[in-house]
Amino acid sequence: MTTMAEETATEAPRPVAASAIRRHELAAFLRHRREHITPEQVGLPRGRRRRTPGLRREEVAQLAAVGVTWYTWLEQARDIQVSVQVLDALARTLMLDPSERSHLFQLAGAVDPTPATTCPSVTPAMRAVLEQLEPYPACLQNSRYDILAHNRTYGLLLCDLEAVPPEDRNCLILSYTHEEWQSSIVHLEEVQRLMAARFRAAMAGHLAEPAWKMLLKRLRAESPRFCEAWDRHEVVSHRSKRKEFLNRHVGRVVVDHTDLWLSPEVGPRMVTYVPADEESRERLEKLHEIALAGARGTARPAPTGR
Repeated sequence: MTTMAEETATEAPRPVAASAIRRHELAAFLRHRREHITPEQVGLPRGRRRRTPGLRREEVAQLAAVGVTWYTWLEQARDIQVSVQVLDALARTLMLDPSERSHLFQLAGAVDPTPATTCPSVTPAMRAVLEQLEPYPACLQNSRYDILAHNRTYGLLLCDLEAVPPEDRNCLILSYTHEEWQSSIVHLEEVQRLMAARFRAAMAGHLAEPAWKMLLKRLRAESPRFCEAWDRHEVVSHRSKRKEFLNRHVGRVVVDHTDLWLSPEVGPRMVTYVPADEESRERLEKLHEIALAGARGTARPAPTGR
């Protein structure tokens, strides 16, 4: 017969806290990446006495502009705070690809403040679906309105999206700051107000995340009209609705907008525009032909009227 003390002594140890596990995974990940980058890859001389595989800790610290002691603690899984600016510097120093960069931020318990130009969720299969929806315009967006991928018709619907820098391919930014995008939207003021209200509703679950705060700060700095809409504190949920566009190539197009959610939560989605009438269908087919001609390097037809 065992006593209560003996039973307590034989209990399994408590599981390690999730944060400690993440710190050790982060430390191992950083060491592995550091050891697999040669000095030549980052413009450093190898020297004759180098015994460390890859880069030394002090070299990584120097290249990332952080303290050697601090970086050493990071590789030792010490419980220290890591800013997103430092994580960004380490990602660039260690030459991380988009998937590795995302992994780094996840292990550090932080959110990457830089809108991704590529997204691991945008699979070849999803790109194939976007292409198969042609001539209907379609794109993949996240909950911040970043445009992650799009088909050719969508790429010419509101502006020449390929001419827009990847970091600016965000529907909110384009709707409030891009003249051609704005001129293509019929009932622009209503669309802007509803987008600001949907953004406020979505941001409620991401208030502390740097990427969301940076997007909000940029919108408030660059668009007085956004500030007016934001300060109304309106909130609406996503819903399908009819939209009208005035395309510079084919004229007025009326479409039904539908969000196809890619997860149980309101987040990544496929946005589709289906023509609401025969005339719009014909004009979208023509716009698709123009997009294909542009992709082949041939001349595009002159813009048409309304």
